[in-house]
Formats: sequence, C-alpha cells, structure tokens
Amino acid sequence: MASLSLQPKFSLHPNNSILHFHPQNKPQIIFFTRKVKIKTKTKCSSIDPQQQQQKQRESFTRKKKSVTETEKGVDPVGFLTKLGITHKAFAQFLRERYKSLKDLKAEIFTRHLNLQEMASGFEILGTHRHKEHRVDYMDWAPGARYCALVGDFNGWSPTTNAAREGLYGHDDYGYWFIILEDKLREGEEPDELYFQQYNYVDDYDKGDSGVTIDEVFQRANDEYWEPGEDRFIKNRFELPAKLYERLFGPNGPQTIEELGEIPDAETRYKAHKELHKDDPPSNLPPFDVIDNGKEYDIFNVVVDPAWQEKFRNKKPPLAYWTETRKGRKAWLKKYSPAIPHGSKYKVYFNTPDGPLERVPAWATFIQPDAEGKQAYAIHWEPPPEYTYKWKHSAIKPPKSLRIYECHVGISGSEPKISSFNDFTEKVLPHVKRAGYNAIQLIGIVEHKDYFTVGYRVTNFFAVSSRYGTPEDFKRLVDEAHGLGLLVFLDIVHSYSAADEMVGLSRFDGSNDCYFHTGKRGHHKYWGTRMFKYGDLDVLHFLLSNLNWWISEYKIDGFHFHSLASMLYTHNGFASFTGDLEEYCNQYVDNDAVKYLILANEILHALHPNIITIAEDATFYPGLCEPTSQGGLGFDYHVNLSASEMWLSLLKNTPDHEWSMSKITSTLLGNKNYADKMLVYAENHNQSISGGQSLAEILLSQGNDKAPQSNELLLRGSSLLKMIKLITFTIGGRGYLNFMGNEFGHPKRVEFPMPSNNFSFLLANRCWDLLEKEGVYQDLFRFDKDMMKLDKNEKVLSRGLPNIHHVKDTNMVISYLRGPLLFVFNFHPTDSYERYCIGVDEAGEYQVILNTDERRYGGQGIVKEEQYLQRTISKRVDGLRNCIKVSLPSRTAQVGVQVKPDFENMKMVFTLERSSILIRRTYHE
Repeated sequence: MASLSLQPKFSLHPNNSILHFHPQNKPQIIFFTRKVKIKTKTKCSSIDPQQQQQKQRESFTRKKKSVTETEKGVDPVGFLTKLGITHKAFAQFLRERYKSLKDLKAEIFTRHLNLQEMASGFEILGTHRHKEHRVDYMDWAPGARYCALVGDFNGWSPTTNAAREGLYGHDDYGYWFIILEDKLREGEEPDELYFQQYNYVDDYDKGDSGVTIDEVFQRANDEYWEPGEDRFIKNRFELPAKLYERLFGPNGPQTIEELGEIPDAETRYKAHKELHKDDPPSNLPPFDVIDNGKEYDIFNVVVDPAWQEKFRNKKPPLAYWTETRKGRKAWLKKYSPAIPHGSKYKVYFNTPDGPLERVPAWATFIQPDAEGKQAYAIHWEPPPEYTYKWKHSAIKPPKSLRIYECHVGISGSEPKISSFNDFTEKVLPHVKRAGYNAIQLIGIVEHKDYFTVGYRVTNFFAVSSRYGTPEDFKRLVDEAHGLGLLVFLDIVHSYSAADEMVGLSRFDGSNDCYFHTGKRGHHKYWGTRMFKYGDLDVLHFLLSNLNWWISEYKIDGFHFHSLASMLYTHNGFASFTGDLEEYCNQYVDNDAVKYLILANEILHALHPNIITIAEDATFYPGLCEPTSQGGLGFDYHVNLSASEMWLSLLKNTPDHEWSMSKITSTLLGNKNYADKMLVYAENHNQSISGGQSLAEILLSQGNDKAPQSNELLLRGSSLLKMIKLITFTIGGRGYLNFMGNEFGHPKRVEFPMPSNNFSFLLANRCWDLLEKEGVYQDLFRFDKDMMKLDKNEKVLSRGLPNIHHVKDTNMVISYLRGPLLFVFNFHPTDSYERYCIGVDEAGEYQVILNTDERRYGGQGIVKEEQYLQRTISKRVDGLRNCIKVSLPSRTAQVGVQVKPDFENMKMVFTLERSSILIRRTYHE
C-alpha cells in the first residue's frame, strides 16, 4: 500500500558521505531549522554587540566541530594512501569528486528528507491502492502537457481519468498525479464518513462490523476524554465567544471605533484573576499567560507541570479511528474497483509532437498482446488470499560464494520457454545437490526481445511475464532461501533498450527525459540508450529500482552488468594501458561514478547483508574500496580476463606451448583486490554470444557430434577438470559457473531469432545426460566434489594463495592455501614419478582430491595407497621442506596436511604406560 510519508531509518548530512543510523528502538527526533523573527518595542533595550559576537563565535565553533565529527574517518584519497599510490591528477580528481558528491547530496536533500526516501519512489509512483477506496497513479513526464490513464477499465478513454497541467495533477518537477475513485455499486449509499478507510489486506475476510461512526465517537468521548476535556471540541465557538465576552463584556463594541483603548495584558490578567479567585476547581487546562516582568511583547504560557505530564502521556485515540475502518468484504460489497486486478492499461500523454501512449515506467507487470507487437501494463493487485506468503527468512551471506548462474527460460529440457515454477521444482534441487550456495539469475527484468538474453531492459520494475507472474517469482526466491541459496539478480543500469513503444526512450515525447541527447544518449556500438545520471529524477528512478527488488522480492544481491559502458563516454571501447590518467580524463562520466557510489552507500545502509558485484572490464581504481576512502563500495569484482584466457589457449595455442606464468598471473588478477575477486572459467557469454562452451570445444568435433575417440575424450575431460580446479582455487572468495557447464554441457546456447527461424532447438539444457553413465556424469561428480572441497575445507575464504612453484618448462604449477597443497601438471605428455614440491610445514600430506580418479573419468594412475606422503627436510622453492609426488600428465591433486591427533596419541601413550606397569607388577 502506498504511503506519502516515510519513516526515516537513517540520516545523511550533506557534508558527509558516511551514513549515521538511529537506533530502531528509540524515538527519532527531526529538527528543522527555522528563521525566528522577534519583534520588540521601541523602548526595548538593545543587545550588547560583544555578546552577539561571542554567541556567533560559539555557534561557528559548534558548527565546525559538528562538521569535523561527521567527516571523521572520511578520506577521499584513502585507498591511494593505503596502496602507496602517488598520482597527483587522480588524487585531485578524487577530491573534486568527493566535493561534487557532497553537493549532489545537498541538492537531493532539498527535495527528499533523506536517502531512504530518495530510494523508495516505488512506494508512491506507479499505481497503488489507497485505503480510502481509490487507486492513485503517479509518473514522471516533464515534457508532457496532458496525462491520462487509459485501459480496458475505462474503454481506453483519454478523458475519463486524467490530470491536466495546472489542475491538481502536475508539479514543478514533472510528476503527474491521477486519482481513480472506486465506483459505488448500484443501490449502495456513499460512506457516512468522508475519509472512510478500508483494510484491503489484513482484514480481507471481514466485512462491515456494524458499528456506526456515531457509536465509535460516542464511546471515544465516554472512554477516552475525561470530564470537561472535550468541552471545546464539542462547542468550537464557545472559547472565542467567552474570550470576547471577557475582554469587552456581554455588550462589547462591534466596530473598531467603539473598541477604544485596550488595557495592557498584565492589567487584564490581574483583573481576570481577581474576578475568578473564588471559582471552584476545573478539569480545564490551567493555562496562564504572563510576561514575567519582561519588556518584550512576548508572553510565556505557564502550565501546571502535573497537567502537562498527564497530557504528554495520553496516547492519541487512534484505536477508535482504526475501528472505523472496514474490511475487504465491506469494500467489495459497496464498491467496484476503479482498476480491477489484471486490467490492461497504459499512460496517455499529449506532447508538443502529438499524443502518445506509453507503458508506465514504474509498472510492475507487463504482458504483450496475442500478436506480440504491443505490450500493456497489467494492474497487479491479486486478492490477499492469492498473494504469495513468504515462508523463509533471509540468509546470512557466507564467507565464500559458489554461484550458479541461470537463465530461467532455457532451464528446461523441452524446446520451449521454461517458467518460474519449472525452475523452482526442477533446477533449484539440482543446484542444491551440486553444492552451490547462491544462484545468479539473468534475463529476469522485463525485456521485449527474448534473444537479447534480458540485457536490453524495457521495464525496470517488472519481472518478465514470459516466465510467469510476480507471485511465481516470489515463490522461486523463497524456495531458494529455504534450500540455503542466496539469490542474486543480474541488473542492467548501464544502458536501456531504445524501444519507444515499450521502454523509456522518448517516454514523454522529449529526447532527454531519462537519457542524454545527441550522440552521448546512444551506445557507441549497441544502439541502446544511455542514462542521464546527473539528473535527480533519473537517480530517483534507478536507486528506487534497486531498493524495489530487495523490498518486494527479497533479492540478496546484484551483479552490475557492463559498468564500462556507463563509466566512460566512449562506453569502454578504448585501449587501456593502466595509467591512472585514463580513469580521470575527460572521457570519464563522473555522474555515473557518483551514482554507483550512492547506490552502494544506500544499499549497504538499508540492507547490511546485501552483496554487490561489479563487472568492469577496465577495473576502475577503487572499485571494491569503501566509499569513505574514495572507492566505489562494491563487495566483489569480476575477473573477466580468466575466461578469455582459457578460450584463447584452447582455440589458438597448442597444449605444449601453454604458459604457466600467464595462467597464474591472469587468474590472480590485481593482487590488491584478489580477495574480493569473483572468477569463472566460463559464463553465459561464451555459450550465448555466438561462441562455444569449453566442453563443446574440448569434447566434440562439432556442434552436434559425439566425441570422436577415447584419447580426445580423455584429453578434453582432463583439461576441463584442471581448468575448473585451478580457476576455482587460485582466485578470490567467489566462483561462478553457468547452468549446465558443471557437467560439460555439449551444446551452445542459441535463442530463437530470425536467423534460425525462431528455433528453440538450442535454447534449452540437456539434463537427461546426467542420467547416463559416461563423461557427463563423471564431470558432474567431480564438480560436485570440488564444491564440497570448499564447503569442508573453506578454500575460498582462506587467505590468498602462496604460489611458490611455477615451471614453464615442466608445465607444473603448485601453490599453498592454508593447509592445502595444490599441484597441477599441464604437460600433455610428460609424467613425473617423484616430483619435488616445496612445503612449509613438515609432516604428512594426504591427497583429498585427484582429477585422475576413475570415478571422475580418469585413468587412476596414482593409487590410493600413494595418497599419503611424508615430507623431506630439504629446502625447495624457498620453503624449509619438500614432498615428492607422482604427477601423471594432465592431472591435478589437492593435498592437506595431516594434523596429529593429540588426544589419541595421549590415550595410546597412557595405555602403553599402563601396560608396562602391569607387566612390571606381574614379574615382581
């Protein structure tokens, strides 16, 4: 239900970028500064100038101290100092950006109470059911001259439900407001109470209680008010009449000329007290107005402290007012909804270029018509008994992320678009069984063209209707939480679809409503529209959109898609050398950077457990640094180079020419932020963007052919397992896998489009392969055990790996991560019987994962009795000890140091000692 006022949970001073919270269990007091003008009489004594100057100095000192305290801990160039980077131009750029961000926040606070209100536009914009038997509609269209809501509920009439400029429907910022009153049913009488309210949700099964308003008010007077307290409420003119009579007598003057000279207040007050000194006690408020001898023409109100405390402790009579509300049944009996649930509607604008019909920007459910050419907003207001009831609470974020990337539409086996319910019932259990702890959904937000994979968004607040309803999506998220899975959403705020009939392009007839004009308003290569991030109303829209998905659907995090497109006016299509000058020159969109900072500040303040992931091919400096230290505030960043490297090696480089140094340096990425890195060997881009998956390259001759020989099958399977394992374990705290690649899905993804005659042949997943013995089942078994390795040994949440052995000639890589030892032999032909690897701790190492095991489709060359190896006291790789392992070609092993069981050793020692004592006693 919409609310025109929001209870602030935090405040943000314009001169500070740190959020300050108020405890939720304490009353919040908001102080508004006002200019107070004090009028004095001419005979009033003047204020001492020295005292006035002293007060001004104290006020300035307090203000300066307040600003200093609020800015404590904020350093616009903090992350540069931490990393030891000195670059004057970039440091100056960060300082200027910080000042600009403060100015932006100050401008926001001229229109919004706080940043929570800035990010909660969905509570009043769009269509909302009001408690006073009506529907309110609000939208932003500054270029329109006339606005109306048209739909099948009013015969698509542009005049029935309209708001014209200047006629209580259009404010100075371009927001249109339309009220649609529910229709009174035939034979029903209008409500007695003008502001009669109905509880549509909580009391949906209740009708009219039968209690009249007069009865409620009478009971309130009898139970709530004490004798005499409601006297002037019942007789509103009694008080001014008494006051007039007290001043001028029963036959007082009727004109100013008859009024004459009025005695001063003190004289009148003393005369009044003398007149009423013998009056009996009264329950009326004992207010006395006196001046305490001051010469100012201002009189203090002196109140009895006991009565004042009693009045403050008296709770407002809201319970009686709430009792006047009626239930949903009473509403449906008296009224028919102005817009019934499921109604199609659009917004109609009259613009300088003529009339337009648009899908409302804040619509929450969109459906195309039967021919698929037009789309309509659907008024989504299901009866409470049919709305989804949440069953599971939110999940605390784990220390490491094992993300399963999904697309709902292609998640089924049949050649059709799968639904939310299909995904919930079939795919979610598989994800849980596979060992992942999060899912990342792509293509969820409404988009017109299915083949765009959801990246050309048209309606930012709506789930795609091709998969189901909003209630179906809520069930999906809730069931995922019930399985212990986080739910991330791939969000596209870097650009928008250029469609004018469905999307935001030329929404109000102007070219600069949500987007830039001219060339800057269009993506350099993709033809999409670029947002105007410096506009407060655009920020209001985008920030509210992020908050909407969390508030309405309980999303746990966002993957921000293609940040390079928004961070630079060249959309990231430029060569980068790594010089910091490239990140602060004229091509950087500073407004976009400030939007991302605001988004992270607000999201993490409103929802402390939220996770934000940045996908930026240029790796903008400070991407994962705190906003208070000059960063952008993301929790993770994506290593985009890893998948490109693997694809290049497999397609362009012979196996024996692979560089081990290049592999390790690429997988580690930026060492300063390696612990905040999300890495993957492949994601949906390789499969969907006209390319091939790694399994398709390694295991098949062509798109639809089976593996041609056991030798090539062994090579492909071995390399696929090694690529996944090293990518999974050498990087940061996050790993991502695209749906189906965990078992080496043999086919690419190709969405229905004109070039393939809209075929669904490749727009699905071959889940049946998991039911057959063979390479796909072996690969899935390995991937499952790889996820289990992190779950049991906390691989990803440990510190960064110590990569101590990288040999390009032998094609061997080895590194330590905590107590775990990882060894990889990428050589296509050479095997090593007793290969020496350095380790730090002496003792025994046990192999816990071997890519060459038969159950993973390997040859099983290394036997289980060889899994336990003892270290040798010999300095290798700069470490004090070493271990000699058997390394067949194209295999990898994970070993863990075996810790001595001191409890068992103590027990054995105690038993041995007891045995010796017994033997001695026996002999004696």
